Amino acid sequence: MTNTQPYRIKTISDYHQVMGLPKPEHPLISVVNFESITHLPGNKPISIVFDFYSISLKKNFNAKMKYGQQEYDFDEGTMSFISPGQVFGIEVEEGKELTHTGWLLLVHPDFLWNTPLAKTIKKYEYFDYSVHEALFLSDKEEAMIINTMQNIDQEYRSNIDKFSQDVIIAQLELLLTYSERFYNRQFITRKIANHKTLDKLEDILNEYFNSNDIAQKGLPTVQYIAERLNVSPNYLSGMLKTLTGQNTQQHIHDKLIEKAKEKLSTTNMSISEIAYELGFEYPQSFSKLFKTKTNLSPLGFRQSFN
Repeated sequence: MTNTQPYRIKTISDYHQVMGLPKPEHPLISVVNFESITHLPGNKPISIVFDFYSISLKKNFNAKMKYGQQEYDFDEGTMSFISPGQVFGIEVEEGKELTHTGWLLLVHPDFLWNTPLAKTIKKYEYFDYSVHEALFLSDKEEAMIINTMQNIDQEYRSNIDKFSQDVIIAQLELLLTYSERFYNRQFITRKIANHKTLDKLEDILNEYFNSNDIAQKGLPTVQYIAERLNVSPNYLSGMLKTLTGQNTQQHIHDKLIEKAKEKLSTTNMSISEIAYELGFEYPQSFSKLFKTKTNLSPLGFRQSFN
């Protein structure tokens, strides 16, 4: 995959021009059938960054795609979501024409201006997932996504009136909600892989809390855990929330409280010593978190064993 300077595409009109497509029907939104894109600019590996949102449904994609520092071959119906400013790369095997089917929806943030979606679109964490965390669709789910994309396409190509933006925004919100539902389903149906991730998470936390790292470096961060597991922080927290009801930070705190209880009940260390050993700069912060999690102060917990 190329490491050259990313090619920045600021407008949707620029994207159409770069990809050899006709001008978009609207300057701030576009729906593209992937079959109309048959080559990359210069037919060589390229890194791109958009100043707009990209939502794609790809099938039969004969290239490699990279973002979030991960590389992936797409060979079945998958959805991926890219937010403005995120760098991604595409590489087609030398000597081959780019082939893929499916749909691409491009939305400039200005299209969402003065609508509730301008703020709520940021709640959809899958825009920050890595490429290997793409959404894999069942046939039924794929049909629903395609139908919604086609509804947006139909409205996008109709004569613009005062209702056009509202109709497209409503369809876009439906598309995002479907995607969130299907991701939730994916977390559940991929139980074997996800439970292996849970087991690895437990191993990483045990290793960290049983080493000197915690006293020297403080509590492990969500970013650190995600990197060790080779997943994006948002994907990890979303998966854990679905499977266990708790996000990554809560899992870290649970492991911390488990270790704190062990030290409080089996050693004569002072509360301050335990706090420092568990990576807290201030004992008060440790005591506050412990009480929040257990409804007891550290001293109260220790006295319950006497």
